[in-house]
Amino acid sequence: MAETQPSSRALLLLLACTLFQQLYASNTKIGVNYGTMADELPPPSTVATFLKSKTTIDRIKIFDANHDILRAFAGTAISVTVTVENAHIPSLATIPGAQAWLSKNILPFLPKTVVTRISVGNEVLESNNKTLIANILPAMESLHKALSLANHTTVQVSTPHSLKILDPLEPPSAASFRRGHDKAIFAPMLDFHRRTKSPFMVNPYPFFGITSTDLDTVNYALFKPNNGVRDKVTSMKYTNMFDAQMDAVFSAMKKLGYEDVELVVAETGWPSVGEQHEGGVSFENAETYNGNLIKHINSGKGTPLMPGRTFETFIFSLFNENLKPTVSERNYGLFYPDLTPVYNVGVFIAKEASVPRFGFGFGPTSGPTSGPTRQRDSL
Repeated sequence: MAETQPSSRALLLLLACTLFQQLYASNTKIGVNYGTMADELPPPSTVATFLKSKTTIDRIKIFDANHDILRAFAGTAISVTVTVENAHIPSLATIPGAQAWLSKNILPFLPKTVVTRISVGNEVLESNNKTLIANILPAMESLHKALSLANHTTVQVSTPHSLKILDPLEPPSAASFRRGHDKAIFAPMLDFHRRTKSPFMVNPYPFFGITSTDLDTVNYALFKPNNGVRDKVTSMKYTNMFDAQMDAVFSAMKKLGYEDVELVVAETGWPSVGEQHEGGVSFENAETYNGNLIKHINSGKGTPLMPGRTFETFIFSLFNENLKPTVSERNYGLFYPDLTPVYNVGVFIAKEASVPRFGFGFGPTSGPTSGPTRQRDSL
């Protein structure tokens, strides 16, 4: 075979890299939570152009129905999960109420903006608000029916949950939904998901599962080499906390007979800056967790109890947001507001030759805080 000329080699290499990037972008299931609790963020149109042209991120989740964001993402093919704020849930418990909300917040933007899912509130059960909890499933049912009446049957309806819905959480095989919530709330909700082919959404945070700063424990949370944890009931060995948390959710679903319902990771992430008492917080650990998470999700390996399953996953969050109440909460972002990366986890379409590992741009947002409790975008 004749030797390929240098110029041809370069062309072939370029084509191969382009093909790899296209394949990677088409197979990825990684999105971001696009919060707006900051006073220095770029316009939504700039964000949409940046994500589309510079990154492999092909889906976003927002914490409201921000019209400027929905308008900005029109024509980008980036899918959007829109959130009904918690306070609005009761008004959507009837079909007319759901239709009115859709007419104002969703229908005007379809089909140019790809709205794939509506999230009814965020961690509603954790609010302990009886009115919200009583209305969440009726609101989900009403929105689904209203979407069907409007001939938009591909838009899914769901709601994200924290892992506080489980008791116990460990070991994974023993996990169950909290007593009193299992059959009264989660069985009918999971039945809704099965009927409508919509996912059960959860917010697993290994960062909050760290109970000590022991190196092996931190490595277990970061997907780094560690001794692992064996579930004595199933004999399954877990090498990372994310898999253990996801399998705990799966076990709880299976006990109610709904193991076939799809799972979506609505939030997960790691802060790059925090208070002194918050163990495991650092630029390096944030980069390691999110980078390894992306590799793990896109590997298609699944978990010990769910081998081969790939979870659509939304990293928390797109930006550092300086109006959040605590230091760590202000520093979950992959990017600074000037669109430079806080650290590089491999979401760029092409390698940025001048990107330092971390620590540039606007810099970490720090300052006094009222306490360690993490508070996401208020709903």
